Amino acid sequence: MFYEILGDNFVQCCLCFRNCKIAPSKRGFCKTRENREGKLYSLVYSAPCAIQIDPIEKEPSFHMLPGSNMLCIGTAGCNLICKFCHNWHMSFATVEETHNYDVSPEEILDFAKEEGCQTVSFTYNEPTVFYELMLDVMKLAKEEGLKTLFHTNGAMNEAPLRELLNYTDSVTVDLKGFTQEFYSNLLKNALIEPVLKNLKIIKKRNKHLEIVNLVIPTINDNEDDVKRMCIWIKENLGEDVPLHFNRFSPVHKLIYFLPTPIITLEKLKMIANDVGLKYIYIGNVSGHMFNSTYCPECKIRLIYRIHFSVLENNIKNGECRFCKVKIPGIWE
Repeated sequence: MFYEILGDNFVQCCLCFRNCKIAPSKRGFCKTRENREGKLYSLVYSAPCAIQIDPIEKEPSFHMLPGSNMLCIGTAGCNLICKFCHNWHMSFATVEETHNYDVSPEEILDFAKEEGCQTVSFTYNEPTVFYELMLDVMKLAKEEGLKTLFHTNGAMNEAPLRELLNYTDSVTVDLKGFTQEFYSNLLKNALIEPVLKNLKIIKKRNKHLEIVNLVIPTINDNEDDVKRMCIWIKENLGEDVPLHFNRFSPVHKLIYFLPTPIITLEKLKMIANDVGLKYIYIGNVSGHMFNSTYCPECKIRLIYRIHFSVLENNIKNGECRFCKVKIPGIWE
């Protein structure tokens, strides 16, 4: 889906911001879409290399069916090359380099139902690169009454995103930094503008949205940049969008870095608080008090979490059990 036929058997993929022009017998940047005699083929349809049951909190999606399980799907390939990718063994690989499962969309849905999963999530690598599989599973899930979400870098083109939003319930977006310099240098010449545009599209379509900012010491932890990001979120998406400041751990090309100091995460949360965002989380710090959800009005703890485990939930009918203020999210 979403490609154009050019002259001399060339094609142009229109799925993401890269808009790859692909010669015959060649593949695009993500290594998952191949030009075969002037037609573009997905190499990862019905070929996930990861099928895993996870708690929905792991996505992270904190305002969606707390304490429930999701079936997670991922494949080889990605349209970014992040120097800090913790799933690099999948996202940087070709389909020939991963062990893949031969499963249809119907079989994926059957497995999710058999295992009691309420949601199917498309995650681990960038789901844009297995767009057709994701879309077909979403369509079936909608018919079967299961929820769907996808965790994305936000760099999909507008037309495929809008089609996907006809079927999905929720989106978790990595807003990896808030400068073009960061996107250029750390993500292999990526662009921030498509991400910001897509965040606004998702919000306008009334889909549940959560944002993740992985905080890397000395790289994207500048307090002025973070404040600008928080102001942009409030002005363009609203004060109710959950924002996760997640702790970085040394990995891949950044193994010489130290983990993010917890005090840094706490300072950034205070900045977000001061800007006026209502739901700010500190992630990848097991047991931290701000891994839990608090009512923005009465300040009482509503969802008590330790890492990915939900120990208490005081949200009833989408409201704070104590002061009855509405809490945005998908609760049933």
